[in-house]
Amino acid sequence: MSDIQPQGTLGEPLSTQSAVLTAVAGATQNFAPLNNICAHLNAFHVDVNDTSRFLETTHFCAHLNEDVRQCLLYDSAAKDARLIGIEYMISERLFKDLDPEEKKYWHSHVFEVKSGMLVMPRPVGIPESVWDKAENKEMEKTARLYGKIFHLWQVDKGHKLPLGPPNLMSSFTARDQFDFEKYVGARDMRLGEDWQRKAALRQHIEEPEIDPHADACWKEK
Repeated sequence: MSDIQPQGTLGEPLSTQSAVLTAVAGATQNFAPLNNICAHLNAFHVDVNDTSRFLETTHFCAHLNEDVRQCLLYDSAAKDARLIGIEYMISERLFKDLDPEEKKYWHSHVFEVKSGMLVMPRPVGIPESVWDKAENKEMEKTARLYGKIFHLWQVDKGHKLPLGPPNLMSSFTARDQFDFEKYVGARDMRLGEDWQRKAALRQHIEEPEIDPHADACWKEK
């Protein structure tokens, strides 16, 4: 039977041959789509079928154009992090033309942004004041985007492999939907962030009107 690796994945440790091949491939192959990634985000996703179930998620996002982004979702930002899902983000302009039934699969980002829950973890060595400006620019845009999330690997359930069908996920839209201070506070302690400070810095960000068909999991209870 295969061993379980430190990050919780079923399988044998990487062999020396595979490690060498990985290093060679990294030095010689073209990874253009991955090189297009321009944002590292951290937030919480909630199960649309069971809103008591949620987990912290690391995002690495790229722009396809001004209206569409695509994000790879991981269970951490570590080198051996598990790819657990995908998120697509689209502009208000594209979202308004979607069929009402399709809109139910999408969520807003307004609360994530305004509450300070959504963050861009600051790289080591970048001054806080410089990063605040860059992050706020990103948040001003993200507040007007709608997202569609599928998690493929339910790591919070203890799955050692990606099992079963994809799981549609959403986002929180209010602080009373979970123990905000406990979970976001613990995340902030680990990442060196501060949701209260973020919220204060984002007071100027306009709150767009949210389409009534979005965030369906909070409206169908």
